[in-house]
Amino acid sequence: MSYDFLLTIAIIMLFTKIFGLTSERVHMPQVVGALVAGVLVGPSGFHWVGETDFLVKAAEIGVIILMFNAGLDTDLKELKKTGFASFVIAVIGVVVPLLGGIGCYLAFENRPADPMNMLKAAFIGVVLTATSVSITVETLREMGKLKSKVGTAILGAAVIDDILGIVVLTVLTAFTDPTVQPFWVFARIVGFFVFVLVVGYVMYKAFVKMDQMWHKHRRIAIYALVFAFLMSYIAERLFGIADITGAYFAGIVLCNLSSTRDYVASKTNVLGYMLFSPLFFASIGIKTNLEGLSGTLVLFAVVLTIVAILTKIIGCGLGARLMGFPTYDAISIGLGMVSRGEVALIVAQKGEQAGLIDPAMFPAIVLVVIVTTLVTPILLKFGMKRETPANTEFSALEAAQMPNASRH
Repeated sequence: MSYDFLLTIAIIMLFTKIFGLTSERVHMPQVVGALVAGVLVGPSGFHWVGETDFLVKAAEIGVIILMFNAGLDTDLKELKKTGFASFVIAVIGVVVPLLGGIGCYLAFENRPADPMNMLKAAFIGVVLTATSVSITVETLREMGKLKSKVGTAILGAAVIDDILGIVVLTVLTAFTDPTVQPFWVFARIVGFFVFVLVVGYVMYKAFVKMDQMWHKHRRIAIYALVFAFLMSYIAERLFGIADITGAYFAGIVLCNLSSTRDYVASKTNVLGYMLFSPLFFASIGIKTNLEGLSGTLVLFAVVLTIVAILTKIIGCGLGARLMGFPTYDAISIGLGMVSRGEVALIVAQKGEQAGLIDPAMFPAIVLVVIVTTLVTPILLKFGMKRETPANTEFSALEAAQMPNASRH
C-alpha cells in the first residue's frame, strides 16, 4: 500500500492555507489563493502533486459538502421578499451569459463534425451563468448597503440564479448520452423533482422531530450529512442527474429549520474547510495545465473573461431596469452578480467529468473565476457610490411594483 496520499494531503492543506491567508490579506476570498496554490504544486508549477484517484474522489466529497452548505445557506424568506423582481433579474442574468458563452466557444472551438459540439458550447455558457455573491455580500456589508434595495435584489437573484443554473446543468448532463431520447431526459428530471418534493417533505418533518428530541446534538449533523450523500447518490445513480444537484436540494430541504440549519452548517463547514474544500479547490488548480497553453487558448481565455463580466452586467442590469430600478442601481445589481467564484469551478468540474469541457480549457475558466472575483468589489464600490440616495432601505419588491424609474 502506498502512503503518498498522506503527503498529497499535507502539501495541499499547507499551501492552500498559506495562499488563502495571503488572498485574505488583500481582501480577496481564500478560494483565489487555493486555486493559485493548486496551480503551483501541480504539473504547471513544482509538480509536487498530480491528479490521482484519491484526489478525484476526495475532491468530489468536497464539492458535495460545498453544495450541501450552499443549500443550507439559501434564504427562502429573502427570496419571497424580493419576489418577481429577483426572478426576472436572475432569468435574464442566466440567459445572456449562457448565449455569450455559447457564442464565445463557437467563435474559437467550433467543430461542426463533433456530435457534442453544441452541448460543449452550451456547457461553457452554463459556466458563465454561475454567480458567487460571497465577495459581493462582504463588500455591501462594509459599505452598509447589504439591506438596501440593491443588496436585497442581488441576494434574491443569486438564490434563483443558483437554482436555474442547477436545472440547466441537470438538463445538459442528461443529454450527454446520445442514445437517450429527449422525452426520457425530461421525464427523469421531472421524476427527480417530484422525488425531491416527496422525500424533502418527509425528511423535513423527520428533522423537526429530531430537533425536538436531540436539540443541537452531534447525531443531527451526522444524519444531515447522511441525507446529503444519499441524495447525491440517488440523483446520480437513479435519475442520471449530477450528484451536486441532490446535495444542493438536500440543503434546501433543511434551510428553513433555523436552529437545526445553523447547527448542521457549523459542523459541515468545519468538515469542509478543514479538509475537503481545500482538496477540491486545489484539484481544480492541479487540473489547470499551463504547459501546453497556445496563443489561441490565451486569446480565448481573455475574450471569455470579458464576455463573462459584460454579460452579467448587461443581463442582470437589463432585468433590474425592466423591474423599475433606476439606471445606476440596475448597473450596480449587474456588477454585484459578476463574481463566479466556486460555483463556476463546480460546474466546470462536472462538465469535465461528463466529457463536455476539454481539460485544456481549464486555464480559461480559472482566469474567469480569478478576474471576476478580483474586479467585483472594485467595480461594485465604484458603482454603488452613485446609487440613488433615497433607496437605502427600499425593498426590491417595492421596486418591482413600480412601472418606471421616474417613481423613485
